[in-house]
Order: sequence, then structure tokens, then C-alpha cells
Amino acid sequence: MSTTLRDRLDRPLRDLRISVTDRCNFRCTYCMPAELFGESYTFLPREEILTFEEIERLVGLMVPMGVSKVRITGGEPLLRHGLHELVRDLNAIPGVDDIALTTNASLLGRMAGQLRREGLGRLTISLDSLDSAVFSQMNGDKLSLQRVLDGIEAAEAAGFDAMKINCVVQKGVNDHTLVALARHFKGTGHIVRFIEFMDVGTKNGWQLDQVLSAHEIFGLIDSEMPLEPAPPNYPGEVARRFRYRDGDGEIGIISSVTQPFCGECSRARLTTDGQLVTCLFASGGSDLRAPLRAGASDDELREQIRGIWSGRSDRYSEERTEQLGNQRPERVEMYQIGG
Repeated sequence: MSTTLRDRLDRPLRDLRISVTDRCNFRCTYCMPAELFGESYTFLPREEILTFEEIERLVGLMVPMGVSKVRITGGEPLLRHGLHELVRDLNAIPGVDDIALTTNASLLGRMAGQLRREGLGRLTISLDSLDSAVFSQMNGDKLSLQRVLDGIEAAEAAGFDAMKINCVVQKGVNDHTLVALARHFKGTGHIVRFIEFMDVGTKNGWQLDQVLSAHEIFGLIDSEMPLEPAPPNYPGEVARRFRYRDGDGEIGIISSVTQPFCGECSRARLTTDGQLVTCLFASGGSDLRAPLRAGASDDELREQIRGIWSGRSDRYSEERTEQLGNQRPERVEMYQIGG
């Protein structure tokens, strides 16, 4: 029997984001800065990473609790060998209505077609600037901008016709390139989503004065290509939608810092090593890998998952302003839970 699970603030469990690897071939300053994640950095050994079979079992258990949308993340998920097999098997689970993937697109050129054939429904591409120098500065001087653009083109050819382009906005770093990014994708059917620089984890040097607000982002785009508000596509949509007044597409703005949306959050996150995390800004999660590998029954796992979500009361973004003057605790890093 399917019964939507709700937390202490009456928020349903609907979306599950799965980090399939903690490795990445970029070193973005807001996620895995190169000075901390250099050549000698030790990533998780293979035996500590959830297998595809373990992931599939957990998804199968969570669908009757309300999960219908699954997003595959990383690290860079396309670094995980055989990822198309996971997509295929998740697509076969009754009740999984939507499978999406977030990627930097650098490997899409050779993988987009296979992923599409196995049932991947949607793609989100991380792309912070079309200025090559700014792009390199933000991704740690790894792989070229053209490699990403080629990946997007390959995805289009494979049939991904409405991709989301995620741009993390840092004041004084890439804010002067936002209009050009929006203009490039205007009229293509793809939606650029501008994301306020967030304090995910504790290693990205986040400061409030580096945040360009949603209001400021809107103003930059609207002054060049006039916008008007659009209604959300579904309850709990994280991006506020704005249509171009000429009818030639839309953008989104994700305002987790200045206009929090905790009250409608329906997302759980499964880390690479099997921790179930109930907030993007959490200091930790609940271990599902240990009981999985200790032979826990489906009923025992269901009970643990129910207890985790039903006890959830996270609303960090709404509480952030109260904590800015205090020492903030260690938190799960972006590359471990994939945003």
C-alpha cells in the first residue's frame, strides 16, 4: 500500500537525490576547491560506496512512501562506471515517474544517447559562465568550456529538448556574465536557472557579501530582456519562474539565501556512502548502508526510513540569519550529496 510519508512540518517525501560518486573532474570553487581537493585527496574507496543494487533496493522501498522523482547526482555522476545500467533499472521500478541527472556535461558527448535510450528523462547542466576565463576560474581550470557546449549539443541530438542550465552566481566573479548566458539559451527551449551562492558544506569559503540576491539577478536580466512572473509547475518547485515578455522562453531563480523555501521542501538525499540526509545544509545523515549490509529486512529498512523522515524538522535556510554571527558546525559537503 502506498502512503505518502510526511515530516513534522507536514512536508511530503516526494523527491530523492542520489549521489553515485564523490569524485569529480572539475574543481569548482564553491564545491570542491582545488586547494583542498588536490591530487593527494583521498576519495571514498569502492567498498564504501553503495552498489547499484543497494541503491535500487532503497528506491524501491521509498516509492510506496511517496518518492516518485529521482535525481542522480555526484560529484560528477558520469564518472560512475555503468551509470546507464542504474538508469535502466530505476526506470523499471513501478512508481518512479521521473529520472533526472545533474552533470557538468564534460562527458555527455559520448554518453547522452545511451542514457536517453535507457530511460533518462531530464538533464540539468552545471554551467556558470560562457566567458572562457570566468568558466576556468570557477571550475578550477579543468576541461574547456567547449567540451561542455559539445556535451549540450550531443544531449540535444539525443533528444533532450528541455534541459535546465544551472548557474551558481557569485558577486564579483561571474555576475557580469549572467546576461550573456541568459541570451545564449533564450529561444532554445532550455531554461537557465540562476542560483544564489549558498553555504553548503564548510569548505567553500562562503560569505554573505558574495551573494548576489534574487532581486539583483532578476534586475540584471530584466533590464536587457524584459521578464514577467510565471506560476510554478508543481508544488515545492525550488526555482521561481520568470517568462520573457516576448514569449521566447523563461529563466528560473533559486533564492535559498534571501527568500528561503524550506516550507515546501520534499527532498531527501542519499549520499555516496549510504547516508540518508534530510536537508541540503545538514551536519550529517542516518546510515542506511550498515543495516543494508547486515542483512536488514525490507520491513526493518522501511521502519528506519519512516522514522528518519517523520522526525524531520529541518528548515536551515529560514534559520540562517539567526546563525550568521555564530560559529557554524561542520556540514555535509556539496560533492557528497549533489546539491
